[in-house]
Formats: sequence, C-alpha cells, structure tokens
Amino acid sequence: MEQKQVKLEEKEIASLVERIKQGDREAFMRLVEGYQQKVFVVTYSLVRNREDALDLVQETFLRLYEKINSFRPGENFQGWLMQIARNLSIDFLRRQMVRKKESLDELDLDREVMAGAQSDPARFNPGQMLQKAVHLLPPRQKDVFILHHYEELKYEEIARRLKISVGTVKSLHFKAMQRLKEILAPQLGGNQ
Repeated sequence: MEQKQVKLEEKEIASLVERIKQGDREAFMRLVEGYQQKVFVVTYSLVRNREDALDLVQETFLRLYEKINSFRPGENFQGWLMQIARNLSIDFLRRQMVRKKESLDELDLDREVMAGAQSDPARFNPGQMLQKAVHLLPPRQKDVFILHHYEELKYEEIARRLKISVGTVKSLHFKAMQRLKEILAPQLGGNQ
C-alpha cells in the first residue's frame, strides 16, 4: 500500500472500464493503482487487521474484474467499487465470527489499551481508540459513519447507497457521533 495513489478523472474511468470489459489488463492495473489505497482504507476500517485488509483488497479487485460487465455507465464507479469492498469485508467478518464463535463481550473495547492511554501517555493511540469505538456502533450507524468519514461520501450519496432517506442518514450520523463521544469521553479525559 506504499504506492502513490493515481488520481483518475471520471471520463478516464469510463474509458478504463470499457477497455477492461474488452480484456485489457493494462486498463485493469490502472484502475487498481487509482483505487487500491481507498479500498484498503475501507477494508481496514471494517476488519481492523492489516493482513486481512490486504487480502480483501485483492479479493475486491478480483471481484471487480469478474463483475465489470454489471457496472452501468453513468453509475458512480467509486461508490460501486467501495460497496464491493464493504460487502466482502462484512462477509469476511461474518465468517470469522462463526469460526471463532466470539461473544459480544470480546467485542468490548480493549480496556487495557484504554486504561493505558490514561496512565501512560506514550501508549496513547487516538486512531486505534477511534477504530475500536467505531466498531462498537450499531451496524447502520457504523455504515453511515464509515461511508461519510472514511469514504468521504455526501449524505445524498449515502442515502442512495443504503436505500434510505437523507433525513435518516443525518439522524444515524448524529447518533453515531453522540455514541462515539460517549465511548471516547472517559478515555480522553472528558465527561460523558
């Protein structure tokens, strides 16, 4: 993931998609270069493990290659690709939960990390704390938060993607922010 991200314009994406549909591997690699970091951010934000996220990035692009003919011109390509990444990540988490038979208690915040942040400032890792807190949100709130803050989608785009109203998206985002404040306030020295 250390490669520099390539910025792709909408017209170039449409051209690359058409070339991929015709079997052009170079066009496929160009799309991979343009989106692999964004796909990694989405997968990592959900699975919270670098190796698993990297595997899911590869799986996402494999799925993209397999399903490229189902992409409709005029559709938001990035949104379509990120939905593939998100769905694969959720499927991965479901399989992992079945295999490990984790209890809800195991999904609780890592108290050692949180306690360590207060007693030892050197162990303070706000990014890790936020990821753990986001993972505790109810599913719809988590979806909206990730789509808005990690994928940088506007409320209208989130509403279309999740097939809910813009008002519902705003409400879920507000509730997610409130819940995150509640979860993180004790660790950051604030009041609940």
